[in-house]
Amino acid sequence: MNDASPHGARALQPTRLLHLDALRGFALLGILMVNIAAFASAYFGMAAPDPAFARPVDRAVRWLVAFLFETKFYLLFSFLFGYSFTLQMNAAERSGKAFEPRMLRRLLGLWLIGAAHAVWLFHGDILGTYAVLGLVLLWLRQQTDAQAAWRACVLTLMPAAVMAVLGGLRIHAGETVDVAGAAARASAAQMAWLGTPATVVAQRLQELGQTWWIVVLIQGPCALAMFMLGFMAGKRRMFARLDRYRGLWRRLAGWGLAVGLPGALVYATATVYRIGSGWEIVGLAVSLLSAPFLSAAYVGLAMMLFERARGMRIARLLAPAGRMALSNYLMQSLVCALIFTAYGLGWMGRVSPAACMLIASIIFAGQLAASRLWLRRFSYGPVEWALRALTVGAWPAMRRAAELPPP
Repeated sequence: MNDASPHGARALQPTRLLHLDALRGFALLGILMVNIAAFASAYFGMAAPDPAFARPVDRAVRWLVAFLFETKFYLLFSFLFGYSFTLQMNAAERSGKAFEPRMLRRLLGLWLIGAAHAVWLFHGDILGTYAVLGLVLLWLRQQTDAQAAWRACVLTLMPAAVMAVLGGLRIHAGETVDVAGAAARASAAQMAWLGTPATVVAQRLQELGQTWWIVVLIQGPCALAMFMLGFMAGKRRMFARLDRYRGLWRRLAGWGLAVGLPGALVYATATVYRIGSGWEIVGLAVSLLSAPFLSAAYVGLAMMLFERARGMRIARLLAPAGRMALSNYLMQSLVCALIFTAYGLGWMGRVSPAACMLIASIIFAGQLAASRLWLRRFSYGPVEWALRALTVGAWPAMRRAAELPPP
């Protein structure tokens, strides 16, 4: 059937949205599993282990999170952002409006949301970075697939090479982390996180000032590389032409696991069991090279799963959360801030890694249910609605039309 026909378009649209949104929902789970650690322990990012949770089971759980989730899911989210960029281009074309002003307004809105998120809720915000990198993608949107693939490779290789050199120099010099100094910094940070809302914001601003180089050197280039690949996939309408890409899903799963799993093994072992020695930096370099493959394997495995009857039920469960991924991402930070900082319960330093995984699972389960209920009445998540209003320069209808079926 010609998918350009009206009948074909109507038939393909729900499937395309379902699979794409289900992947976004899946990415939300992985991001939460990683981010919750930054709320739960002041030792996060200190390059030194948390002495309060140094039991073998605690380290095993941290290893599992590093192995399965860390450095993989923000790449998946970045890929989906690049794909969605092409959907915005198509939407502008259908509306007859110029794409560039529309996209600039959207990126401005995303940056404002990200800035507020970084200051008030989570210093590890990725939205502001996406907004800035979106300008680069806007500038390069006329690039060929060959150019996009080449640039993605360079953007991936450069930070990996820098990290490998830095780690190698540290190992060669025999430098190790000053554990006493790390403990003192973690203790001061925890006092701020558990003090008052004002000290929480002050600490968050301090963390932003200390971690900007991670965004510039690591997250930014790697996210932009995935933007490029997602943009390529969007131009090919990969999630709208599922039958054509069944072979690709199998290849992504096979090659992705073959390359990604060994890299994840090196990264997790180095960052959990060799932390502070310099090997964790080398492990990060390995992960920067291999994590895109494991992210691709997750896409391939998910798409293969979604083709089955039980997998389709999972996709339908995940899709509502993915449809309002921006609102859910911000809500995850809000709930974690209320649980772990002086905004609420102040549980930082008191929750084990295993309990963090349980809390993250409960939060995500709540988001799945809440998203489904919300989208039965409304067409957009609340933040998505505001961002769309800025994008199109008009107030979109918030409530669902009566004739539309619930998601």
